[in-house]
Amino acid sequence: MTKIFVIIFLFLSFVAHSQELNCTVTMVTDQIKSNQLANSTQTFNEIRNIITDFMNNRRWTKDEFAPTEKINCAVNITLTNASAQGEFNGNATLTVSRPIYGTTFESPLFRFIDRNFSFNYQANTPLDYNENVYTNNLTQILAFYANLVLAVDYDTFSKMGGNPYAQKLFNIANIVPSSSGHKGWKSIGEDTRNRYWLAENMMSPQMVPVREGFYNYHRLSLDNFSADTFGARKRIFNLITKMSEINLLKPSSILFYCFFDSKHEEIINIFSQAPSAEKQKIYTLLINLDPTHTENYRKLLI
Repeated sequence: MTKIFVIIFLFLSFVAHSQELNCTVTMVTDQIKSNQLANSTQTFNEIRNIITDFMNNRRWTKDEFAPTEKINCAVNITLTNASAQGEFNGNATLTVSRPIYGTTFESPLFRFIDRNFSFNYQANTPLDYNENVYTNNLTQILAFYANLVLAVDYDTFSKMGGNPYAQKLFNIANIVPSSSGHKGWKSIGEDTRNRYWLAENMMSPQMVPVREGFYNYHRLSLDNFSADTFGARKRIFNLITKMSEINLLKPSSILFYCFFDSKHEEIINIFSQAPSAEKQKIYTLLINLDPTHTENYRKLLI
């Protein structure tokens, strides 16, 4: 009987303290030259496995997560260059999804394309991370991704609920020394759709209405869409209108880019049954905010 109680206690302890992320990691190496691939397959597999372990088996918060509450996300890595000295370059795409209450569906929450995924790695080297000290670029990037996942997810369950993790994003970006030689962390001299500017957007006072809008969009609208379709569309319309106003002051913000890159098809579906006048209004707002997906938004006018 004592053994049974011990087993139950250990099981409950595991459930109460389960890690937060359910992260799938994929790695594509097709673009690497054949001479660079020689004897590297094992290393690539090792890198993928340690990234998976780093994301999924580390505690990122003090909150309790049941296994069914883990946040679904994915890191899809495309390596374009690898050297015998352990230098790797490429790009990565981070995607996050969120369940819609009362349904079996998930909403695509966020999509960030990182065009500066570079790091150094030697086989059989553990990933050591200290959030207050820059150790290496790989752990810094992965910690950035983990806190980004938490920030955007928590924002959908309470207004500005992701603030502690947005602050960590900003801290992570700002402790990277300029001497590291790795791109993606600078405010000037780089593409403004990098990690630094994403952290800046998440902490910008101008973006507070947008982040508060994430809660209105998901918790108040998507989670109640079947019960209050009209109210849900109105709240989402108001968010996109507010984004349009902010875009005049802070144009081409990466936060908007990541939002619409994940949400454009969902928004089209949400407004597909709206009155024609409403569809025309939302179409006009969307093509100005997100011209990349203009052809997709034309479906609203059919």
